[in-house]
Amino acid sequence: MSAIHIVKDYPHPPEMVWRAVTDPALIPLWTVTGAGARTEGFATVVGTEFKFVAKPRPGWSGVVECVVLEAQAPSLLRYSWADPGGEVTEVAYRIEPHAGGTRFTYDHTGFTGVGGFFLAKLLGRVRRTMLGKGLTAVLDDLDDHGALCSGSTLTAKQP
Repeated sequence: MSAIHIVKDYPHPPEMVWRAVTDPALIPLWTVTGAGARTEGFATVVGTEFKFVAKPRPGWSGVVECVVLEAQAPSLLRYSWADPGGEVTEVAYRIEPHAGGTRFTYDHTGFTGVGGFFLAKLLGRVRRTMLGKGLTAVLDDLDDHGALCSGSTLTAKQP
């Protein structure tokens, strides 16, 4: 089985990181460095069915079906990830205080077979960019209340 495991440290409090990765208005701003996905129907409530919607690509509809499996603000979010016609995998965000900021751990597990190996490699590269460039830019542009600073130039791609 293949998996994606990424650990990033941010100089921001855990509550701010939680907000950036769970606020439907902010998610497209940091995923813009990847496929630019926005959420439909997302809430941090166990059992919530939601979608990530991005621009379709050859061989991919641009839609990922998900279900919230566990949510413990501001430290843990787990959800299933089902590509149409593909296997169901699981994503977890773990957020913990670390060195005056936050340690964010991203795990995407459950990829099987040769196809899963290559998908994990592809998605891993995209996620590293999103968490390294995209999420960093969003966090740096939030004020002390977790809102985008006035004059922010961050914008999301429209799928």
